[in-house]
Amino acid sequence: MNAPANTEVDAQLNIVPIATTHSCFSEKFGIPRQPLLADASRAAIELLAPFNDPDAVAGLDQHTHLWLTWQFHQVAGQWSPKVRPPRLGGNKKLGVFATRSPFRPNNIGLSVVRLIEVRTHPKVELIVAGADLLDGTPILDIKPYIPYADSVPSASSQLAEQPPQQATVHIPETILERAQAYRDNLGTDLVVLIRQVLAQDPKPAYQQPDPERIYGMELCGFNLQWRYVRGEIEVVALEKLEYERTR
Repeated sequence: MNAPANTEVDAQLNIVPIATTHSCFSEKFGIPRQPLLADASRAAIELLAPFNDPDAVAGLDQHTHLWLTWQFHQVAGQWSPKVRPPRLGGNKKLGVFATRSPFRPNNIGLSVVRLIEVRTHPKVELIVAGADLLDGTPILDIKPYIPYADSVPSASSQLAEQPPQQATVHIPETILERAQAYRDNLGTDLVVLIRQVLAQDPKPAYQQPDPERIYGMELCGFNLQWRYVRGEIEVVALEKLEYERTR
């Protein structure tokens, strides 16, 4: 479904990416469905020219959290007035504007993330935690999170009042040692990240656990694999990918 063209409005829009994302998530499957659910996730938000001026981020380190406006750049297909939210098991339709579905008229996302560090050399970039962003995600805007204005203690959601139930995750000793040895320049704790990501139960909500099926995702340059055993998640492999992602 395509919206009718409005040339007068369109002529006033001039939105370009101001930054790009370097994320621990290199594919869509497995990314937490909301920000801050996996605080151990790390991403670098690298500002692009001409916005990569250190003056543009002066004072940003006075804030603990940020709002990121970004684009769902790998969403295929057109938007629809009704979608099937994963939180409802994929079996119930809601209006697209009553959900956070990526299939939106303008494919724009909004995430609050925790700011770890502002770096201005050799490049201008923000190191953030809890980002639910795919590697390469275009960033359209960055704003500080202001607690007194942005936090609404009385807010409620009848459809998502509580965070998703956490699954139990088991990591064998040999895989645990491999994850503990991982190092990157973002300070990622791979063991904690694996636990937090898998605790969200990445498989589609409508699928029943199948102990014979092996699931997998790319995480921090590894092929992470797991299966479901008696209602719990068991990591079965953590293998280094053949290619090295550079940034």
